[in-house]
Amino acid sequence: MTGVRVAGVGLTQFGRQPERTGRDLFAEAALAARDESGVPSDDFEEINYGNFMGSLAERQGHQAPLMADMVGVDCPATRYEEACASAGVAVREAVRTVRSGESDVVLAGGCERMTNLSTADVTEGLATAADELYEIRAGITFPGAYALMERAYFERFGGDREDLAHIAVKNHDNALPNEYAQFHRAITVEEVLDAPMVSDPIGLLDACPVTDGASAVVLVSDEYAEEHDLDAPVSITGSGQGGDNLALQDREGLATTPATERAAAEAYADAGREPADVDVVEVHDCFTIAEALALEGLDFYDAGEGIGAARRGETTATGELPVNLSGGLKAKGHPVGATGGSQIAEMTRLLRGDHPNSEHVEDATVGLTHNAGGTVASAVVHVLEVDR
Repeated sequence: MTGVRVAGVGLTQFGRQPERTGRDLFAEAALAARDESGVPSDDFEEINYGNFMGSLAERQGHQAPLMADMVGVDCPATRYEEACASAGVAVREAVRTVRSGESDVVLAGGCERMTNLSTADVTEGLATAADELYEIRAGITFPGAYALMERAYFERFGGDREDLAHIAVKNHDNALPNEYAQFHRAITVEEVLDAPMVSDPIGLLDACPVTDGASAVVLVSDEYAEEHDLDAPVSITGSGQGGDNLALQDREGLATTPATERAAAEAYADAGREPADVDVVEVHDCFTIAEALALEGLDFYDAGEGIGAARRGETTATGELPVNLSGGLKAKGHPVGATGGSQIAEMTRLLRGDHPNSEHVEDATVGLTHNAGGTVASAVVHVLEVDR
């Protein structure tokens, strides 16, 4: 079984770009990844494309071959849909394909165009990642669903909104130098606590924004990288995926995320690593409570301890375990179909040393990314390592 190297990464600016199409956005990211990798287009053997809302937001199904056309690549192309974990799954399947020896070069990533819709239409579209029969018909939205999870966490483990406000502040600080981030504005704990309430206890500044954007990574086998003398020091050494009941009422509890636990256990075992080996992390912080849940599901903290990590300074840029140095979904943005690929791209940049926040992790050799779908009914975890 061959190893898998990240030969190149590409990102668009994240933010409001309603005048651009999804095909335009993905082409920009994919061509940037291709150019950085130095891999000729003719060598691409597959495209794995993540997208969640394209059929609703752009009335465009069957997007994968369209994206291959836009990139100028003649190869099989497949769309992966796993709600907000769509690109994470697309990358995972690319890793499995390259490892198996079936392909030596795979382009993986994703895209979402959302700001061309009204807020109400975006909310309705995102809600389709919940259970239509038992949740959507009852009027559930994702702020409402995560509010239920946050309340359950507070009741079971303690903590408060001020703990979570420190997560938002930290991630906005991390986004300041990131040229791809949607927000380049520092915020304070007081601003988070005083922001308008979206779904009690979740306020506006506890939530990630609506975002347009695309991501792409070129993955190659060790043999291909060596044969073509590619500069590709970062490898994906571990990959895992986990699942849980789709509807919240079917779960044993709302204060933990078993899908993350299962994905993490598989990824750690696959890489031959443990949580203590990880130097830097990108997690799926669609809401501030989601970062706390992720840190505990990934086994960096015991249950009930992750919520206070940012407040204690442990997960800040200068802490012992920097989390979301990209700015996370909270401040970098969350174009849902692109997020998992964006996390891989950002972690690659951090480990290579060419990310604006790499200065905080100069000695890092092991990174981890965590991408979740819906209310964490799906989770994908990857372990990345760099040659030093």
